[in-house]
Amino acid sequence: MENNTQTTIFGLRAIIEAIESGSTINKVYLQKGLRGDIFYQLDKLIKINKITTSMVPVEKLDRLSKNKNHQGAVAQISPIEFHDLEKLIEETTNQNTIPLFLLLDQISDVRNFGAIIRTAECTGVHGIIIQQNGSAPVNAETIKTSAGAAFKVPICKVNHIKDALFLLQAEGIKTVAATEKTEDSVYDIDLNQPLAIIMGSEHRGINPSVLKMVDYKAKLPLLGAIESLNVSVACGVLLYESVRQRL
Repeated sequence: MENNTQTTIFGLRAIIEAIESGSTINKVYLQKGLRGDIFYQLDKLIKINKITTSMVPVEKLDRLSKNKNHQGAVAQISPIEFHDLEKLIEETTNQNTIPLFLLLDQISDVRNFGAIIRTAECTGVHGIIIQQNGSAPVNAETIKTSAGAAFKVPICKVNHIKDALFLLQAEGIKTVAATEKTEDSVYDIDLNQPLAIIMGSEHRGINPSVLKMVDYKAKLPLLGAIESLNVSVACGVLLYESVRQRL
């Protein structure tokens, strides 16, 4: 992995070359109403590679590029290289350890994401899995919040969280979803086994279609008036309960 901060590049041809060279693009910002042959070439590459895009006014691009000649396009390159999930699962299951994975179902806040990565590294998580679209990017703020842990924990991107669930369950890895839509407490579930913990987004939780696939559902006891915990805090509780059971 490359230990650097996020790079911003601008210009249609520069972004095309970055994509064709295999660079991991976090997001591409395109000027509203942009047209032309080079734009259509870039747009085709973006769609083929399923890169997140945002159509923005020219003023936004001016700020991102510091008023350089951006030609209506600015891209943010990820500071890390993402891992192949199938290969990571294979490598982890071949180790003399109990696999522990973490799936994040469209967590969008970079500070929450960074805090979760930091806790994951401290609790021995073997890999973090995020969805291609709708997830917070791995950018400079994510890395700062993670205290550099983003360079230490393997992170994988998949088209959909359900794709990851299929792969994990096929390898005998049990899945447990953190959700209030259950009567089962996290303290009553066996976390000392090959496991993947799923955390939902800040606003809607775990997608219902994902909940239908998991092996276990677990909730945290809430004794006060507030109905939910911050997702990074809840994730920390589940991960450390897993650690407690495994020690």
